Amino acid sequence: MTVDPRLWVIVGATGTGKSDLALDLAEVLRAEGNPAEIVNADAMQLYRGMDIGTAKLPVAERRGVPHHLFDVCEVDQEAAVAWYQPKARAAISSIHERGGDAILVGGSGLYVSSVMYEFDFPPRDPAIRERLESELESEGLAALLGRLHRLDPATAERIDPRNARRVIRALEVLEQGSETHRAALPEHPELWHSRTRVIGLRSDRAELVARLDARVVRMWAAGLVDEVARLREQGLERGATAARAIGYAQALGQLDGRLSEAEAIAETQALTRRYARRQVSWFKRYREAEWYDAPADVQEISKA
Repeated sequence: MTVDPRLWVIVGATGTGKSDLALDLAEVLRAEGNPAEIVNADAMQLYRGMDIGTAKLPVAERRGVPHHLFDVCEVDQEAAVAWYQPKARAAISSIHERGGDAILVGGSGLYVSSVMYEFDFPPRDPAIRERLESELESEGLAALLGRLHRLDPATAERIDPRNARRVIRALEVLEQGSETHRAALPEHPELWHSRTRVIGLRSDRAELVARLDARVVRMWAAGLVDEVARLREQGLERGATAARAIGYAQALGQLDGRLSEAEAIAETQALTRRYARRQVSWFKRYREAEWYDAPADVQEISKA
């Protein structure tokens, strides 16, 4: 009897070793005759040239395992989750057609959820968005956020109040007649693929914080500021998403003289720690997740 290929989903906070586990799992499966391949679910690793600050695995270290949806956008483009979802699902379906398991790996919660669960995204309306962006300039973010709180308090509570793009998107959707923004994990989500297995990686908080702080220091030592300087020439600051990425915004601040190197590193460390907390909160809601302490034993996982 032919068994349908699986969709593996590897999640967890940044710095817990998701990429390494995905590679280890792919190697185990491929050794068994399963031509497994990896699909990216990290929003910032979609961008070409954003390597050091996203801890993107170099091609030479991918052990010959095919990787999908890495380096597919320029830094001046906006890679929204509604754009990403169909491309990721198409990559997964293509892997399955070749007879292999697909391994979705990344820490961008909404991107993972958009693939894993039955998500429908409301359409975009450029005219509404342009007007809301003008109102942002004239009235400020606080006014738009206050409007969202009045119209859809639940969505307003979920959105980062400093993220103007998300606030505008929520209002754009509401003005199109939707009752809710829906850009969050549904209360009772249904899986998109029936043979989905979710592996969550967890780490002691104090150990993770120390590891993340050290990783930020290594990124600066590895040349993050030079990477950002090159990306600036390619239009980094014209992009709605890439220029605000953690580490990249701070490196820009250092290049402009608004932050010292020490300040840029400290701010990046603080934001990375906060981001890791949000990731933990998001992925804890995955009822399907099997949780393992990092670093996880791939043999244990593959045989379970």
